[in-house]
Amino acid sequence: MASSKDLTPPEDKFATRQAAEQDVLLREVDEAVRQDELHTFLQRYGVMLGVGFVLAMAALGGALWWKENREAKLEQRSETLVTAYDSLGAGKIDAATASLTPLVGEGGRAASAASRLTLAAIALRQNRLADAYKQYDAVAADTRAPKPYRDLAAIRLVAAKFEQMAPAEVISRLAPLAKPGSPWFGSAGELVAMAYLKQNRNDLAGPMLAAIAKDEAVPQSIRSRTRQLSGLLGFDAVDDVDKTLVQLRDEQSGAARAPAP
Repeated sequence: MASSKDLTPPEDKFATRQAAEQDVLLREVDEAVRQDELHTFLQRYGVMLGVGFVLAMAALGGALWWKENREAKLEQRSETLVTAYDSLGAGKIDAATASLTPLVGEGGRAASAASRLTLAAIALRQNRLADAYKQYDAVAADTRAPKPYRDLAAIRLVAAKFEQMAPAEVISRLAPLAKPGSPWFGSAGELVAMAYLKQNRNDLAGPMLAAIAKDEAVPQSIRSRTRQLSGLLGFDAVDDVDKTLVQLRDEQSGAARAPAP
């Protein structure tokens, strides 16, 4: 008895084989077309792709080198600053100055500002006022320097030149920093209040001094001074009497324990 496969008409077998051969042929043609398109693409854009790849690798290598070089320079500047501060701590002013001076022009923004502030402090200590003012001015006016450095330089400059400056100039320079919530409220506010006193504006100086004395974020030494001054002007700077008395006793006992200069 014949199987079902043997009963398949010859025409169907031929059609099936022809479809399979045509499918294989189409696959080969499609593969050939793809290879030809790839070859044409590489001929047209291969050089550009190669150049782009080389440039990309060069850019990556340059970025890695720049990062490593920058980190090395930052580390070197930090070490120079630490060495300078160690020299200052040991009383070696000339050695500290020699370490800091190159950083003013060659250091990064923060390193340069820190170096200038330290050189200004050294100049003040040596009574070279003009040099100190010059360094403070340079940092305060340097828009590339971090803002905390610029603000500190402005306050230090005004503190050093206070007696030479007109009260209006002091107020104009420090008023933006002499506001509650500012990290410089105590230092800047005290100087602004002193400028108000020079203008005989006790009505403005007293409230500012009282506000500083009440601000717990302000250093205790500044709060103690401003509390006394505001009281002399007739402005109450005490919210919690018991707490204030404890602080006063602590300050007095600390002063009594401090060794004589």
